[in-house]
Amino acid sequence: MAPPVKSGPKYDHLIQSDKVRVIDGEGENLGVMYTNEAIEQAAEAGLNLVEVSPNANPPVCKFLDVGKYRYEAQKKANAARKTQKTQDIKEVKMRPNIDTHDYDVKMRNVNKFIDNGDKVKITLRFRGREMAHQHLGMDLLKRVQDDMAETAKIEAFPRLEGRQMLMVLAPK
Repeated sequence: MAPPVKSGPKYDHLIQSDKVRVIDGEGENLGVMYTNEAIEQAAEAGLNLVEVSPNANPPVCKFLDVGKYRYEAQKKANAARKTQKTQDIKEVKMRPNIDTHDYDVKMRNVNKFIDNGDKVKITLRFRGREMAHQHLGMDLLKRVQDDMAETAKIEAFPRLEGRQMLMVLAPK
């Protein structure tokens, strides 16, 4: 077997095989040839010889401008990053003895957040003797759950952490 050959002056991707199937820059099959000959042809075209499918018999290599290829791949990745939607977690804080109108305002905010595709963390704060009446907080979170049943699903069921009761809703 011939010694490993570099695939271009700057790039040291080693092609182990002595014969390769070559595809030119336009995607046309040039057939099977010796690796050294393929590297020379790629250099004449001002391109690099890159191994595309090393497991094939013989391995498939292609003439590529590696710098241009990396640049285009980076542009695609940046475009994909721009169009993706990130999901934020919005928080709505309540107290167990919340008034009906205050509750309605909070629920309107929760609906708005869910419609925007964000998750909503509902926090109930207990102060003083309210800790003795945790069932009121659980009832309130059940009410929130029932009101949001059509548009949201529960991602984290109500749980007590210290003096707070937490629940997380996510859009359906």
